[in-house]
Amino acid sequence: MFSAPSRIFLYNNPMDMRNGFEGLSFAIENNFSEKLTSGAFFVFLNKKRNLMKILYWDNDGLAIWYKRLEKGRFQKNKKVQLNRKEFFMLLEGITPKKIEKRYSVF
Repeated sequence: MFSAPSRIFLYNNPMDMRNGFEGLSFAIENNFSEKLTSGAFFVFLNKKRNLMKILYWDNDGLAIWYKRLEKGRFQKNKKVQLNRKEFFMLLEGITPKKIEKRYSVF
């Protein structure tokens, strides 16, 4: 699902999780330069940071993933675009103190 070249965008304002396809799509169109149908993943968190929704275009329609934490919170992140590693650390609740790249392929 999340391939290496996937673009992942984090909406940094709290989102009302009652929003569905229309509300999340509206937030994307008004806050990101990336098109909704580009194949990018758009991540939304609620005010308490214990709920996450991910909206993405799945070649033939929109899809939403929804995750609720039973304990803890998703970590704050000031970045708007996340790489795959940063996204999975957010999803798993890992708080890096410092990320050092050991090498670059490109």
